[in-house]
Amino acid sequence: MQSTGALLVLTTLPDQESAAQLARELIESRLAACVNVLSPCRSVYRWQGAIQEDEEHPLIIKTSVARYEDLEQFIRQSHPYELPEIVAVEMDRGLPAYLQWIVGETLA
Repeated sequence: MQSTGALLVLTTLPDQESAAQLARELIESRLAACVNVLSPCRSVYRWQGAIQEDEEHPLIIKTSVARYEDLEQFIRQSHPYELPEIVAVEMDRGLPAYLQWIVGETLA
């Protein structure tokens, strides 16, 4: 299958303010075409041997394959967590004009 050149990147932040700030910075720097800041969720996970349960604010980030490395680096530098969730999923299908828009908006 041919690549669309677009990715969905997922991350979570500890509060609404840091989630909104990261979203704005990603758009301003053209590392993302669109960022959805979702409602808080409850995350349950094991960290350093202990079970944790925290409220987090998920982000769904739309970016291009070409900008992924820069986006990942930016998140790692800006993120308050020691080990942030950064998961990228390649979009193999979607409305062609929308996928082209993502790629076009993230041109460096």
